[in-house]
Amino acid sequence: MFRVFIPELLPPAEENLEILDKIAQVKIGLSRPYTEVELIREVLEADGIIVSSREKVTRRVIEAGLKLRVIGRFGVGIENVDLGTATERGIPVTYAPGINADAVSEHALALIFALLRKLLRATGHLKSGGWRGDRALLGGELMGSTVGIIGFGRIGQRLATKLKGFEVRILAYDPYLPKEKAPDLGANLVSLETLLKESDIISVHCALTEETRHLIGERELRLLKPTAYLVNTARGPVIDEKALQKALIEGRLAGAGLDVFEEEPPKPDNPLLAMENVVATPHCGGSTWRAREKSVRLVLGNVAKILLGELPSLENIANPAVLGKVTLHSS
Repeated sequence: MFRVFIPELLPPAEENLEILDKIAQVKIGLSRPYTEVELIREVLEADGIIVSSREKVTRRVIEAGLKLRVIGRFGVGIENVDLGTATERGIPVTYAPGINADAVSEHALALIFALLRKLLRATGHLKSGGWRGDRALLGGELMGSTVGIIGFGRIGQRLATKLKGFEVRILAYDPYLPKEKAPDLGANLVSLETLLKESDIISVHCALTEETRHLIGERELRLLKPTAYLVNTARGPVIDEKALQKALIEGRLAGAGLDVFEEEPPKPDNPLLAMENVVATPHCGGSTWRAREKSVRLVLGNVAKILLGELPSLENIANPAVLGKVTLHSS
């Protein structure tokens, strides 16, 4: 039989392991972060490894796995997998892009409403004995505003769909999206500068690459309206946190909703966590039971297919060029 190592079995993976149990001996880890040395030890005899966002599948880990035929990633990001080395070795990396598009877009919408209606401040006011009448609780309305979406892929487009009922004007920035497609998706494709200048709410949904790291920095934040809100449910390093802190302190934007941070988890003394006009959540935008189950089943199924020499859907393979090298192996 094949051997597959899973450092952290995310629920509800327990109910879905039969997908692999039929063809592989599955070893479940200790549900704690594994070091590089520990992962190397585990992949020495493994045909496959499936990780969450916690473990880093480095070059050394991949090169140690002489029998390694597939790498799975529960979730939508692959920043913690050395894709270049996996591709060099002809090892497919399977993940679940877009599987949590509804969950993340709904979370972005929740952060938008929390900021506009000052829900955290209102809750604190009530719990401390207050009641209406506090001018600080006067909020804004989404209806009729201009919403800018940075990164107009699956998640950005799902957010645009959910916003349609609020009669908002939607601007989108995505250099990889053909301009003629944007109107069909309910948005006007514009430059990043135009989006930042004209939007009342900006929601970030782009992937983290060398091009998008600190895409929103000091210069970009100075383009925002002082009444604007900035929401990030994508990846923390897309926004320069120090520049964001400075802009919030100086009153150059009204507030921020953050599900992701440059350093995760953020340090308890991170200034953003103490600001009244910041709503922060612990990178849980995609964490719904529905999204998790779909992701787990998809990745487990793809790992099983690849081990058996079958070809899964190309959209769920981060390095599809290697699939031509996948052959049917005996167990």
